Amino acid sequence: MLKPTLFALSAISILATLPAQAQDNKTLNLYSARHYSTDEALYADFTKATGIKINRVDADDAGILNRLRAEGTSSPADVILLVDAARLWKGEIDGLFAPVKSKVLDDAIPAQYRAKATPEGTPWFGFSTRARVVVYSKASVKREDVDTYEELGDAKNKGKVCTRSGSHPYNLSLFGAVSEHIGAAATETWLKGIADNMARAPKGGDTDQIRAVAAGECAIGLTNTYYLARLMRSDKAEDKAAMDKIGIVFPNQNSWGTHLNIAGGAMAKNAKNREAAVKFLEYLASPSAQKYFADGNNEWPTAKGMKIDNPALKAMLVGNGGDAFKAETIPSSVIGMNQVKVQQMLDRVGYK
Repeated sequence: MLKPTLFALSAISILATLPAQAQDNKTLNLYSARHYSTDEALYADFTKATGIKINRVDADDAGILNRLRAEGTSSPADVILLVDAARLWKGEIDGLFAPVKSKVLDDAIPAQYRAKATPEGTPWFGFSTRARVVVYSKASVKREDVDTYEELGDAKNKGKVCTRSGSHPYNLSLFGAVSEHIGAAATETWLKGIADNMARAPKGGDTDQIRAVAAGECAIGLTNTYYLARLMRSDKAEDKAAMDKIGIVFPNQNSWGTHLNIAGGAMAKNAKNREAAVKFLEYLASPSAQKYFADGNNEWPTAKGMKIDNPALKAMLVGNGGDAFKAETIPSSVIGMNQVKVQQMLDRVGYK
């Protein structure tokens, strides 16, 4: 994910100095960890429909949460968008979000994709998901040797694996989920196995792992599905050639299911434009916005009744043997709580 830019930090400072009369529910101050150009249409559509102008500040998940803590009651933020379930949970338990009561959101977003409701409301809602899948070289790896996450740490895959940093939020969330499924001791053994199976030191992002597999630098990688879909939909010859060389597996279809990470939103605890904030969150659950998530950024929409039209996502499902995949069902709170001990495991086994 991108680091906060000078522009972004300056924008935050400008928002913090807005006079009280500027908080008028025709303006929405958004702190977003979504750094996707396709979201511009999402925001423009909301403004066109409601007349509410969006002032957006971009940073990563951790930077946004840290800034909310530092700003306290003076924070101008109305809505927070984050791209990791564990960070959404962290914002919730740190008291950085204001619970929202909305029948629209409760009816649209299934319970497994939102925080547990309290009498005051629901702290956050998930609007899209990303499946964390395995990519492999069709020339050198058998599909059945990588159809579970556990096999990434098996000695049969020695010297074949490449990943981004083990401490990246996408991997920490996956590892936290696996820890809940197989237990702490087995997870540490598994993580050591992955570290021992590395073809090279962890580096880069998910797209780099896909390209490394295609180039033969390694033979097995981990990636979120939306990175794959971008390459699958690319018109570049090199991207098409790369995708021809790799296979895609939704792991653990015969056990607990493929790990999903959640991108979602919340109303900031000290939001000034609360009516506008709720309208924006409800808009993100609407069919038009959910279509932007699916077609624009290649994510899996969470709202009930949504159908996938994205050709790349459809192709992944066909490759998985049908029109759907079995997804893991595990509370984000559990994943979040497991991350500290998982990070300690990573340090002990030398998984950078």
